[in-house]
Order: sequence, then C-alpha cells, then structure tokens
Amino acid sequence: MIRRLFVAAVALSLASSMALASPTCTKEPQEKWLSEEVMKQKIGQMGFKDIKVFKKTSSLCYEIYGSNADGRKAEVYFNPVTGEIVENNVD
Repeated sequence: MIRRLFVAAVALSLASSMALASPTCTKEPQEKWLSEEVMKQKIGQMGFKDIKVFKKTSSLCYEIYGSNADGRKAEVYFNPVTGEIVENNVD
C-alpha cells in the first residue's frame, strides 16, 4: 500500500513538472537572436506591459512575466530569432 502511494506520488510529480517545462523556441545560435533591446521594443508593441521579468531560458527562449493588453497577468515565451509568441499563458 505504501509503495503504491509512493509510486503514485512520483508519477504525479513527474507529470506536473513536465507541464511546467518551458517550450523550446529555437535551435538557432545566439548570434542570430534579436538583441534584448529590440525584443523588449517588440514586446511593448505587442501590448505587453508592466514587465516584471525578462529573461533568456535554458530552452532557448525569451520569457516575460507581465501583463497583456487587457491587464491580465501573462507568462509568455518568444522565439528569440523572429520575436513570435511560442507560448502565451494568461491568468
């Protein structure tokens, strides 16, 4: 019984960590990426504001935490070469 609970807990933990993994946005080398300044301008032009976090991820994305044009909290992953949104999570 304890072993089954342990196995279930591990499986649930792995499933939830996989759901939180960031997407892979590009395989291009960083020399081809938009500069952070250019990317920040593009993000602003897309209507995102109140950016609390702007960072490069280990999965080769630019990621922000801020608000979308409607004022809703947003976690967004961008392709750093094209500036396109790869994943947009809104609360």
